[in-house]
Amino acid sequence: MSAIFRTEGLSKYFDSLKAVDGVDFAVEEGTIHAIIGPNGAGKTTFFNMLTGNFAPTAGKIYFRDEDITGLKPHQITRKGIGRSFQISNIFGGLSVFENVRVAVQATYGDAPGIIVRPKWLSEVDEKTHAIIERVGLTAFSHVQAATLSHGDEKRLEIGLVLAASPSLLLFDEPTAGMSLDESRQTMDMLRELAKQHTIVLIEHDMDLVMSLSNKITVLQNGRKIAEGVPSEIKANPLVQQAYLG
Repeated sequence: MSAIFRTEGLSKYFDSLKAVDGVDFAVEEGTIHAIIGPNGAGKTTFFNMLTGNFAPTAGKIYFRDEDITGLKPHQITRKGIGRSFQISNIFGGLSVFENVRVAVQATYGDAPGIIVRPKWLSEVDEKTHAIIERVGLTAFSHVQAATLSHGDEKRLEIGLVLAASPSLLLFDEPTAGMSLDESRQTMDMLRELAKQHTIVLIEHDMDLVMSLSNKITVLQNGRKIAEGVPSEIKANPLVQQAYLG
């Protein structure tokens, strides 16, 4: 398989703090690639550079062999990279359908925005329904988002990411705060999404990581200390010492 996404020597320094330090990283197309590490390892800072929220101190970021280092978040989104955040960005006063529809509308036209020409309205509605079905929320389509369970709220957030039709999905702790049943349902959904998308995720649930991922990268103190398939990571003494216990 070829790498759809890669970094070379990616670093982010905050004064004397090396939050991310010289990380080489490559994601093969059509795989699920997990990033793990203890708190403060640099995982979210790394994600923030991948999506343009932080400018790297040094290093390069490539998507489909195009140098995207330094692009703004909206430019990276238009390249085909979508990201969910730990903090919810849904509109609680709108229904599930309305939330997704707003996100879909924002991707239409020569100058994407909230206003959509009439010729696109039926297409927007069709895409909205399709996304809601993909994330398993059809039964909640007209339910106010503020009343959703935590797990269903996370599903809606993933739906918002899908609105831009990304080929690469970045998920920051997609099962955080979920019950066991909700986590399992989310795992099943991620497996389905992986049939059409490449996925990179940060996740603390080690059972999920080990059962879901094709490959795992381990960060500690901003550096990559290990990388491999789940069985290799489980057996790695550096990982056991740093993270797994």
